[in-house]
Order: sequence, then structure tokens, then C-alpha cells
Amino acid sequence: MPVPVTDQPVLADLHAFVQGHPRLLVLTGAGISTDSGIPGYRDAQGNWQRTPPVQAQDFFRSHAVRQRYWARSMLGWPVLANAQPNAAHFALAQLQTAGFLRQLVTQNVDGLHQRAGSTGVIELHGHVGSVICLDCGTRRTRASLQSQLEAENPDLAALRALPASDGDAHLELASFEAVRIPACGQCGGVLKPDVVFFGESVPRERVGASMQALEQADALLVIGSSLTVFSGYRFCLAAGKLGKPVAAINLGQTRADGLLALKVDVSCAAALTDLVARLDLPASVAGH
Repeated sequence: MPVPVTDQPVLADLHAFVQGHPRLLVLTGAGISTDSGIPGYRDAQGNWQRTPPVQAQDFFRSHAVRQRYWARSMLGWPVLANAQPNAAHFALAQLQTAGFLRQLVTQNVDGLHQRAGSTGVIELHGHVGSVICLDCGTRRTRASLQSQLEAENPDLAALRALPASDGDAHLELASFEAVRIPACGQCGGVLKPDVVFFGESVPRERVGASMQALEQADALLVIGSSLTVFSGYRFCLAAGKLGKPVAAINLGQTRADGLLALKVDVSCAAALTDLVARLDLPASVAGH
């Protein structure tokens, strides 16, 4: 019979790690939001679970790529928009309230940390709830764009597709050329989610603020990330150079497995729920 999650010795090790390093820099990835119904990007071996996401330069250069992107996004958006924080998000809010978090940094764009009560979150890759014009910089909400997309593409809006990561959907058509894409209401320019696409660089100020927080932290705790992309892995390398230990809670391998002082191969929600129970923390204001 499998060992119950709460009986696994590694969870006691996690508790000891946090108690021994009470000022944590926490870095979260897609794995923390899967219990909220948002699919992750990779499997336990770090391989893509679907067709790789759109590359920035392809989106910038090709109207056809943008048509495909927005068609899939239109069908996938409701899952992301209706997602609710799960126990892992609430547990991190509790840890922050109790003073264990020096800084929360996330690779996610879903905003669930803030909705669970976490404050001062550094969103490395931006927030998918906002859309920006690439020409004039005007912003609008993703929700308002959804209404326009559905109104201008009624036949497409009637389709159903399995959800994918970050508001994408598993939709493949023979052609996307009939998809109508709203333009910027101010200048008629190209609209893009206000997030860092694959192939783009994370804004320097976000990286700088995260690195500064790491310097002031006792240790780095990675949660729900395979660390395959450099935007997250760089913090593990930096922690090593600073002589700060790195722990990870993640189902499956990570790029930094060889650098870890502790690996917790348990679901994020189960591990963090157990941790706050061992620490005997009060419930978060926004939480359960």
C-alpha cells in the first residue's frame, strides 16, 4: 500500500528546512495551479504535454499565427477566468502572513496568488488578465476582449476544446483564416496578452527585484516548476553562488535536481497543507 502523504518522512524534512530557513524566497510554477483546473505545460519528465506554445517572434510577424493564437485563447479563456485558488495558494498566503516568506515570485500569469491573499507578488511573466497594444501601449482587460472575440466569431465560439496551459485550448482547424481578431481601439494596432511569450526576455526590473530578494533570503524554495526555462532556473544558479540552499516541491524531475538540498516529490497542495499544519499557522484572511 502507498504511504499516506502525511506519513512521508520528506514532509518532516520540509518542515525542518522551513524552520531552519525562515526567510524564504519562494518561486512558483505551473504545477501549483493544476489543482485549480489549469493544465500544466510539462509531464513528470519535463516534456511538453501538448504542442509547444506560440513563440514571440512568430506572433509578432504572422497574422496567421495571431489568428490561431486568439482562436485557441477564446475557447481556453473561460477555464482560466473561472479558476479559483487552491489549498497551495492559500498555504503560501498563510506562510507570508506568518513571516516565513521574504518574497513570492511566480512564473504563472493566472493571478491566483493574489486572489488567495498573497501580497507584493513579483509576476515574472506578467498577467494574462491584461492585453496590450504593441503599437501604442494602450491596455485593456482580457475579459473585455473575450466578449469582442465571441461576438465577431460566433461559429468558433460555439465549439468546444480541451483546455491547455494559461488559457490556451487544444484546437486544430484545417484553417484559421476566417478568424477575426480585434484591433486596438485607440490606434488599430496589434493586440497581445500582457505576458512574456516563449522567446521573449523577462523585464529586467522584475529579475532585479527577485535577485535582490534572494540576496536577503535564507533559502530558495521552488514550488511546482520543472525549471526547464531559464527564467526560473537562473534563481537556482544564483542561490548556489550565494551559498543559499535550494529546496523544491514538484511532481517529477526538475532541471535543478542536482543542485537541491531537498526534493519533495509530492503534490504542491498536499505538501504545503501539511507544512502549515506542522507550523500550526492560522488560516489566511482570504483562505479557507
